[in-house]
Amino acid sequence: MTTINKEEIQKFSKLADEWWDVKGKFKPLHMFNPIRIEYIIEKIRNHFEINDKNKKHFKDLKILDIGCGGGLISEPMARLGSSVTGIDASYKNIQVAKAHSKKSNLKIRYLNKSPEQLDEIEKFDVILNLEIVEHVEDVDLYISSCFNLLKKNGIMFTATINRTLTSYIKAIVGAEYILRWLPIGTHDWSKFLKPEELEKKLIERKFKTLDIKGLNYNPILNRWKRTENLSVNYIICSKKI
Repeated sequence: MTTINKEEIQKFSKLADEWWDVKGKFKPLHMFNPIRIEYIIEKIRNHFEINDKNKKHFKDLKILDIGCGGGLISEPMARLGSSVTGIDASYKNIQVAKAHSKKSNLKIRYLNKSPEQLDEIEKFDVILNLEIVEHVEDVDLYISSCFNLLKKNGIMFTATINRTLTSYIKAIVGAEYILRWLPIGTHDWSKFLKPEELEKKLIERKFKTLDIKGLNYNPILNRWKRTENLSVNYIICSKKI
């Protein structure tokens, strides 16, 4: 059993050299990153009560970034002082991530692995699943593997795209065919999960939803914002129970 979809890995491996090109094929992720990071940091602070009064810090946390790509999320989390492990099933992505973290003088452990290939003896405080579940081969196995790697009371962030007519128009037709933000074929609309479908899978595997938010792009202001509208991009913060 595996979560690795070889076609998806090949697709992203071909683009690996463009991870850190803010005007390249991953331009949407660079635009998207600030709002994701802001949300993740806020929820981590609240959940682990990180503040000067409690003398708790990000440096006390172990974070696992699954499907880390070139390290677009791993690096900001490492800069907060956390111990970060980034894994990706694409060897080329990992090589790009390693090279960039070295250039950025950041100590991040990068491994060419999928979550079910990690040693479950090692546990993490936070797991990041950002724009990954729509690309894996077996979502149920994927979530179960995450559960096994998370510490008791640890939290997980799962960001993906809803399966709606709106998401088809915006994420497929708009982003891939009209705006050409992404290569045609990047996403398969049929693999998108509705929030209630994803929540059901999480609950079945002993996760409790702490929060869910939509992430919406405003083309006039050219920026992303949080919203209660889950029709396209959304992120679920859940904890292990």
